[in-house]
Amino acid sequence: MNSLTDIIFSNVNITLTILVIILVIYWLVTMVSGIDFDLDVDIDVDVDVDAGIEGGNVDFHDIANTEVNKEDVVGKRRKPLKWWQVILIYFNFVGLPFMFTFTSWIFIWWICTTVSTTITNSFNTTFGFVLMLAGFFPSLFITKVFTSPFKSFFKNLNQDGDKPIDITGRTGVSLSKITDKKLGSAEIKAEGVTLSINIKSLNGELIEFRDQILIIKQSADKTFYYAQKYIN
Repeated sequence: MNSLTDIIFSNVNITLTILVIILVIYWLVTMVSGIDFDLDVDIDVDVDVDAGIEGGNVDFHDIANTEVNKEDVVGKRRKPLKWWQVILIYFNFVGLPFMFTFTSWIFIWWICTTVSTTITNSFNTTFGFVLMLAGFFPSLFITKVFTSPFKSFFKNLNQDGDKPIDITGRTGVSLSKITDKKLGSAEIKAEGVTLSINIKSLNGELIEFRDQILIIKQSADKTFYYAQKYIN
């Protein structure tokens, strides 16, 4: 009888096993040390949605914790959603922190593959690779079912899992170039905590990358804040 180690590190399962290990390490380090994994990458993107982000400083922590909201993706679009946007919305990669849904999916896919290849004794065979690939989509549907109850939970928390902090009237720094109704990111310090939030320009006026901003109010759906340039 093969040991558990032989199974999870077999030719078929090793790729997903390594992914799971990396994700576990990521979450452990994030929870214990709060390291942001700042990559300091400046990129210019023009997303073809009303909530697109133009320019900004994007780091690993922002990507991992960003919650992309369905309202921002759909918005008042002039064009139909692209196929990949529909998939992201349907499988809860939109509406929940991306890394939470991604981790759930990889872990469920890994469990499904490990169990199926163990039962069929195919964790070192070609048939095992077929089972692994076949588990790609079923694991997505299971992930959708598993993550759906968490939507209301995350909606009432900020990215650090604490009770929301009132940041109206506080100043911060824009991490994006924002025009018109574009959605961008900003960094605010409140009550000794640095928060990454989504913002839009209050009157559609240009906010440059690294501009000082003043938070005016929160949106009606509580998914972003309206801000304007702050001049001392």
